[in-house]
Amino acid sequence: MPLVANSDLPTFERLRQEGRTVLSRDHAIHQDIRELHIGLLNMMPDAALAATERQFFRLVGESNPIAQFYIHPFTLKELERGPEAAERVRKYYRSLDQLKEEGLDALIITGANVTRPDLSAEAFWNPLIDAIHWALQNVTSILCSCLATHAMLQFHYRQKRRHMGRKLWGVYGHRVVDRSHPLVDDINTRFDVSHSRFNEISRRQFEAAGLHVLVDSEEAGVNLAVSEDGFRVVFFQGHPEYDTISLLKEYKREVFRFARREREDYPPFPENYFNLQIQGILEEYQDRVRSAMAAGEPPPDLPEDIIVPGLHNTWRDTAEAIVGNWIGKVYQITNKDRRLPFMPGIDPADPLGLRRGRSA
Repeated sequence: MPLVANSDLPTFERLRQEGRTVLSRDHAIHQDIRELHIGLLNMMPDAALAATERQFFRLVGESNPIAQFYIHPFTLKELERGPEAAERVRKYYRSLDQLKEEGLDALIITGANVTRPDLSAEAFWNPLIDAIHWALQNVTSILCSCLATHAMLQFHYRQKRRHMGRKLWGVYGHRVVDRSHPLVDDINTRFDVSHSRFNEISRRQFEAAGLHVLVDSEEAGVNLAVSEDGFRVVFFQGHPEYDTISLLKEYKREVFRFARREREDYPPFPENYFNLQIQGILEEYQDRVRSAMAAGEPPPDLPEDIIVPGLHNTWRDTAEAIVGNWIGKVYQITNKDRRLPFMPGIDPADPLGLRRGRSA
């Protein structure tokens, strides 16, 4: 079922313009369908704030036919915002205190930009941990993306990420290593995942924490793992939400950082993303950027209009299937009117796993 426009957030209208089904609140209340309330802790910087909203709203809205989805975005006040983003947050975002009072069925936590080697030194660390601690005891399941996975592993499992010495950036092949788990039910056993990060949690660390690895890659490492109860926390180390053009937009930002002399080297291509024709176009574009810099001129526009048609999305369908399985299990556990079997590893008398949970 579709998303429900529970506020005037511009993302809802943007999704309607894309042809997505978004119900008005008045229409939704007349549907005899169980609704799910999902929090979205959006920690992305200003430039990616709205895009990340759209990506996760789209991913959730297209993933599962069971329920109507009310997604409640919120952020952390400790994350610095410019005037435009701050106004967006003020007008359309909820506060964690409001959501604590009203309750959530599940929580999604996005990645974030960091400035310090140790996550615990970031200004957002303590409020993020407060949010995680609350969610561990009050929502059915938490889905973590990229940096959120690293934060959860450090805070809750005492496993710190390590810097890889380079940026893992691109699209990489992965394989399902446990085909029996419900989260990977009926998905391709091999598929691609987009990544963009400098740090990693290794498979050995996931396993040392008692977590169960579901999807792995020789090149990119663990992409999907779950908490020891099989469901309470879902860990993505990649970016299931990324659009087809997300890596292109990141590449463009890095090129313009180079043009402003904010980085010394010209950015490499994201791996396994641009075909040979696009690489040729971008190599010619690099020459034009360097010539403009030498002449003291601004860089030319990136020729996105001829690049975008040549890009392919080889990860979206699988991401939607996994998120759909996740939402189905959230629905199964939270729906009081149905008596469905619980996921293996979940005790019906203790669906949140609190009796088995670790001490924070």
